[in-house]
Amino acid sequence: MKIEFIAAEGLAAIEGALAVSAFDGGDGSGTEALNEATGGAVKRAVEASRFKGKAGQTLDILAPQGVEAARVLLVGAGDKAMFDASAAETFAATAYQSLKLSGAETLTVFLPGETAETAAQAAFGARLAAYRFDRYRTKDTADKKPSIERLRIACDDPKAAKKAYAAFDAVADGVELARDLVSEPANILHPEEFADRVRKLEKLGLEVEILGEKDMKKLSMGALLGVGQGSVRDSQLAVIQWKGAKDKDETPIAFVGKGVTFDTGGVSLKPADGMEEMKGDMGGAAAVTGLMAALAGRKAKVNAIGILGLVENMNDGAAQRPGDIVTSMSGQTIEVINTDAEGRLVLADAIWYCQDRFKPRFIIDLATLTGAIIIALGNDYAGLFTNDDDLADRLTAAGKAESEPLWRLPLPDSYNKKLETAAADMKNVGDRAGGSISAALFIKKFTNDVPWAHLDIASTAWKKAGSSPTTPEWATGYGVRLLNRFVADNYEG
Repeated sequence: MKIEFIAAEGLAAIEGALAVSAFDGGDGSGTEALNEATGGAVKRAVEASRFKGKAGQTLDILAPQGVEAARVLLVGAGDKAMFDASAAETFAATAYQSLKLSGAETLTVFLPGETAETAAQAAFGARLAAYRFDRYRTKDTADKKPSIERLRIACDDPKAAKKAYAAFDAVADGVELARDLVSEPANILHPEEFADRVRKLEKLGLEVEILGEKDMKKLSMGALLGVGQGSVRDSQLAVIQWKGAKDKDETPIAFVGKGVTFDTGGVSLKPADGMEEMKGDMGGAAAVTGLMAALAGRKAKVNAIGILGLVENMNDGAAQRPGDIVTSMSGQTIEVINTDAEGRLVLADAIWYCQDRFKPRFIIDLATLTGAIIIALGNDYAGLFTNDDDLADRLTAAGKAESEPLWRLPLPDSYNKKLETAAADMKNVGDRAGGSISAALFIKKFTNDVPWAHLDIASTAWKKAGSSPTTPEWATGYGVRLLNRFVADNYEG
């Protein structure tokens, strides 16, 4: 979809589909101008409907007299005093979702009187709404395919809006990359293929290094390698560097992603119902990949590291068994009680490698780690665990600003008893009570006291039904926006 910014003038001459915001009560500058241009037709249409301008409401008016637009969409924007850049994003996304199958090829979103930044974010919202993973759909008829090919944002300063949109465009690239990765089937996106796609990001200026199994064996990464030993696909560790700070030797910030490209549960086999969703168990690695692409795309003034632990948890005669004991890169030994608690084993070695090699200011890991976090928080919040209050505050603020909210949970020392075992330094699972907490406490043992935060995104990385007009039904790309904002607000310049 081509995105353009045009001057918000000559409303009556706009062709194609036209989207105008309406506030509580059904009024607004755009609706008033439209009503005048149509000789009162818009007002009569509103009065004949239940449209009140409530957030998310829409009213589609076909071929009104007095304007060139083939259809006019009124989009409820709620309280006028609360209309900001985030609301403009939702407005534009709602307009796109409402008209994407209408047959209209051009959609103009009318935003007079708003800032260039607000206009840019509206375009961002529509672009995210337009995402569609359809590369394997071969029989869609024309009426099932989106018709909109061009989006126009009509605003007061098109030139400034276009300039402001450049950074949003890079972030959208990162979100869409993360969504693509999570959406790919596991027979296509195995660890080696994931690593190959990461290599292609070098064109953005990222430095990429891939460690294979021989490399990881030399580093004694027994925890990570144990997870993938039942797969015919070799495990990989992807190291991504972005050196955007003025001082290229400045201490970097670091992000680590769990990348289990498919998780059968191993010998501790998952139930068949819903197992197909485990193609998305690399949502953490996808988010880190998308973040690094976004930072490079917008030339972020920061040095950042992305580490991806890429494995496939499968069953064969070589697969890891419950009761096996592995030695992690840190030297700590782990009794594997449940082979379906594999993500924390991957993170154990990836995080230790990250802190040992790069000595970062902090480490943030993302992982679709526990089903327990879904029970605790539902599908709109991700779980936040951290040993650093400043990280907690900054991450929470970024999540709120980007509508990717976090909820902080505790890390009580007393719960470490759940991980004690007579056979090794620790076991990889506690009991069912507080399962997300004991999983985070396990990961914490491999941070070497570096400031660290763990984001359990099992609740948000994918959804069966989109709860926002900017997100599709499956992969959300959760984490890219949040962490990009976190970096931009706190660590650049």
